Parts: sequence; structure tokens; C-alpha cells
Amino acid sequence: MSNPAAAETLLEWGIAALTLPGETESGDSHVVAPFRDGALVAVVDGLGHGSEAAIAARAAIAVLQRHAGEAAMPLVRHCHEELRRTRGAVLSIASFNGLNNTMTWLGVGNVEGMLFRASATALPQREAILLRGGVVGYQLPPRRETVLTVARGDTMIFVTDGIRDGFAEKSPIGRHTGNVADDILARFARHTDDALVLVARYLGRPP
Repeated sequence: MSNPAAAETLLEWGIAALTLPGETESGDSHVVAPFRDGALVAVVDGLGHGSEAAIAARAAIAVLQRHAGEAAMPLVRHCHEELRRTRGAVLSIASFNGLNNTMTWLGVGNVEGMLFRASATALPQREAILLRGGVVGYQLPPRRETVLTVARGDTMIFVTDGIRDGFAEKSPIGRHTGNVADDILARFARHTDDALVLVARYLGRPP
């Protein structure tokens, strides 16, 4: 019998974010939403910055929270329909399944993602999300989700384009997720755009 409470301990995560100087709201947002035997993790970047970007990001986050337990591709379609009335957004989502120890992820736009393996013998040691060009709410490309097997300790990082290249050079394995997020933001933020880093570690279902 499944235990809905178990989903809340499926992941541990940390967030670090920076609003573009001069703006009062960030267009970058995130969600970590547990559902029965799983959890959805997503990062959304509203186009541009300021209040209009924040409106788009909030609209996408609300959809993702409402439909967290659905499959990745329908989730993106729901966001696309909702964001038609906004300036649009780019996003990456990852849905963790605690029953079969898998992660399904999908990206539209340029929210980069990297999964690091906890086991030293795992090959490959890291895998990058497959991103498709487009804008959710404006031009949705043909989508392709990827399903990966995950093990306890495997760690995923999502970053918006306010983070420079090179953020994934140092492995997060064995480090506190919040510290990893803070370190990436401090070292790689461009300071010319909103920036957000989300680090999520898979713990698996409790026994």
C-alpha cells in the first residue's frame, strides 16, 4: 500500500536566488511539490525581468502545483495554455517516482539541468537535461522527455540563465544542498539578470 506521507521525505533540496538589481520582483521561480509516491521539481524563468516576468513565472508555478502528479509532457502543455495570456516563460521540470526509483525530466528553453550520480561506479557520472528551444505560452516545440533511473544520493541541479557556464564543474555529492546552491549563486551569478539555483537530492522512499 502506498504511503502519501512518504513523498514528503523523498527529496531534500536547497534554493538560492538573486533578483536583478533595481527590480522589486524576480522572474525566476521554483516549485518542489510532493505527490503520492513522488515529487515534482521545477524551475521557471519568465521572459525578461520585472513584474511581467514574475507574473508569467507565478502562473506556471500555480499550474505545476495543481497538476504535480501528472506526467511531464501534459504538465508542460497545461503551462503553455495558461501562459498564453502572459509574456511566456522557459522552464525545466523533473518528476521523481519513489516506487520505481526513476526521474523523468523535460526542458523548454534554457533552464539548464545536470544530474550527478552518488555512486563512484555509476556510468555516466553526470547527465545533462535535453533542452528544446521555444517559449512556453508562445511557441511550444516538439517535446521529448527522458526517463533516468536514480539511486539514493543522486543530486540534480537546475539553474536559470542568470547563472554563467561552469556551475556544474564541482560535484555536489556529499555536500549540503543549500550550501551547494549558495556557492553556485555566489560564484556564477551574472548580476545582469535574475538568477536562481535549485539543488535536489534523491533520498528514496523510507522503509
